[in-house]
Amino acid sequence: MNEMNPNKKKAEDYRQRDLHMKYRRSDIKGGTYFFTVNLAERQRTLLTDEINILREVINKVKKRYPFELDAMVVLPDHIHAIWTLPENDNDYPTRWMLIKSGFSRQILKDEQRSASRKQKGERGIWQRRYWEHLIRDDNDFEQHISYIHHNPVKHGYVEKAVDWEYSSIHRYINNGIIKQDWGYKEESEGKFSFGEK
Repeated sequence: MNEMNPNKKKAEDYRQRDLHMKYRRSDIKGGTYFFTVNLAERQRTLLTDEINILREVINKVKKRYPFELDAMVVLPDHIHAIWTLPENDNDYPTRWMLIKSGFSRQILKDEQRSASRKQKGERGIWQRRYWEHLIRDDNDFEQHISYIHHNPVKHGYVEKAVDWEYSSIHRYINNGIIKQDWGYKEESEGKFSFGEK
């Protein structure tokens, strides 16, 4: 009888289980989450070019499905945001689906689309998936807010975080939470080690 090596069998079992596993997201009701949402074509500047449409869509979704927008930055090709959901609610996937589809419906159809997207009748504006991270504590919250506000500096769009127009940093400065001179390029180099690379 030809028996399989037990270690090989265990590895094969794991592979089979992984093929049947679905991607799992955090689902804590009333949780605070950090998100990164990207355009499919990362060289495009659609998000800042069409910032008014994006703002309008986000506000419409917030009215229908409320959430607290704790911090946000919009760069030409991606968004970072921190949301806190209502106490008995964990449905951020619906909110992102509505934001992405609402934005897409108002944009000229000139993006590249894969055969798969064409077959499914999908636009090619957004990456299908997005990054989500459940905020664990106050320190995690503060670090992710700093990451969001520093992101335009990290990507070389501005020398000072305050100079980026599409950022919640202005609200934080106006409320006296951070100083106007926070986040200069030379003082922030290498300080933030999480999020997208």
